[in-house]
Parts: sequence; C-alpha cells; structure tokens
Amino acid sequence: MTDAEQRKARARAWFEELRDQICAAFEALEDDAPPALYPGMSGHFVRTPWRRGDGQNSQSGDQGGGVASMMRGRLFEKVGVHVSTVHGAFSPDFAKQVKGAADDPRFWASGISLIAHLRNPHCPSAHMNTRHLVTTQWWFGGGGDLNPTQAYQRNESHEDSQAFHAALRDACDKHREDLHLRYKKWADEYFWLPHRSEPRGTGGIFYDHHNSGDWERDFAFTQDVGRAFLTAYPLILRTRMHENWTEADREEQLVQRGRYVEFNLLYDRGTTFGLKTGGHVESILSSMPPVAKWP
Repeated sequence: MTDAEQRKARARAWFEELRDQICAAFEALEDDAPPALYPGMSGHFVRTPWRRGDGQNSQSGDQGGGVASMMRGRLFEKVGVHVSTVHGAFSPDFAKQVKGAADDPRFWASGISLIAHLRNPHCPSAHMNTRHLVTTQWWFGGGGDLNPTQAYQRNESHEDSQAFHAALRDACDKHREDLHLRYKKWADEYFWLPHRSEPRGTGGIFYDHHNSGDWERDFAFTQDVGRAFLTAYPLILRTRMHENWTEADREEQLVQRGRYVEFNLLYDRGTTFGLKTGGHVESILSSMPPVAKWP
C-alpha cells in the first residue's frame, strides 16, 4: 500500500470511529432523557449501507459508498450521523469547480456528516462534518455550527454558544493561533441567509482546502475538530433536556427549522457536492427537519 493509500485508509477509519463515538453518546442521552418529558421507548440508530450509483449507474463498477445512521427517538426527533467514502470522476462541468480536477477529473472523498434535530425546543440543533478530499491535490474541510431555535438562545453571548465556541477555539488553538479567528469568520459568512439577511444559527467554524503541506498535522487538526464537537454538544443537550417547553416554544422551533431548510437547499455546498457526485439521496437530504413551518 502506498503512502497515499495508507493516508486514505487512516482518514476513513477515523471518520468511522468518530461516527461510532457520537452515536454511542447520543444513544446514552436517549436513555437518560427524563421519561416525564419524553415518554416511550428510547431510540437507537439504524444503519443502512449504500453504494454509490445504486439505481443510477449500475454498470460503472465499484465507486464506493457509505453507511447512513439514523435515529428517531424520544429526545432526538431526528438525527443522522453518516459516513461515506466514494471515488470516481467528476462530470466535466463540475470538475471545473473543484480544486485540482479541471485537467484530471478523478477524485476520492471520505467524511462524516451529522445533523441533529431535538424534540425539546430548548435543545439546540447542531451540524458537524469533516472530510478528506483527493484530486490531483489533497485537503481537509468541514466544521460545525450550533442552531438554537429560541430567540433568547440565538446570540453568541448565550452560555450554550459560548461553550460550543470555546471547544472549537481550543481545538484550533492547539494547532495555530490564527485558525479559530479565520475559520469562525468563514462560518459567520458561510452560514448566512442572504435572502433574509440573517445567520442560520450562532455559528461555529467552517473550513475548506485546509492543506498546510503537512498531512499528519492537518489530519490531527481535523480529528480535534471532531473531538471538540463530541465533547461540547452532548454536554449542552444534557443540560437543556430537563427543561419544560410550551406550545409557543414549539411553534418558534418549527419556524426556525424552516430557516435551516432554506439554507440547506439553497446554499449548502455539501448538499450540492453529494447530489453532483452520485451520493445517497436519503443521506444527503436527511438534514431536513422532520417537521418545519413557514409563517
């Protein structure tokens, strides 16, 4: 196995390991959620393997695939934690938009993608993904952001957002002092709804084409981003899941979820990449909340 292939294997193994750790943490929260607020049986993740091109291009040979992990439970109204490793060639038009693919459209990509929508309006939704892409060049990308649904929580000064940002800042600072400032700014600009002139949530970090020239260093950074999310987000949920809510809180939650739908369908790069590269449609669109409203 070449060095390049070993690196791909290590990246894929990490994304799968992180998936397993996050799923375990979320299932523990399901079990621990107070029955008085969340009656019924605890949810568990259901894993569904898929192959790239299934039902679309069955003659193309092995082009990788992934595993969709979905849970619908008491605390988590809907959560997906997906991993995929795909390879092949971009279409000529799409290749022009991808770094290092204009002259050679072949690519390899592996990553984890997560979106959580909670039943309790006081438990913020969250998104996280990290990935490794290889064309004629290589890089890491990803990030995470917090998406509270209640007005009193939708500012960076709220304690939940402060805890979330602190974990990501610590992950960045371990590697370079300027990373958090750069990648937080990128998140603020990226997770933005231009047609509404408002942010999707309270931000986090976003990065792409992360390549310092040192693969080991960049891989370690991407691992630390995943660990930061795993540390911060379940702690926020464990605090908020004991709070009662009203019908008005739920109504506000459903309207705010509509903002999430708008962003993912209109602006999200991951959605476009997945659909353009023959990804698993159900996994790609599993980021949509189970219920949403528009006033």
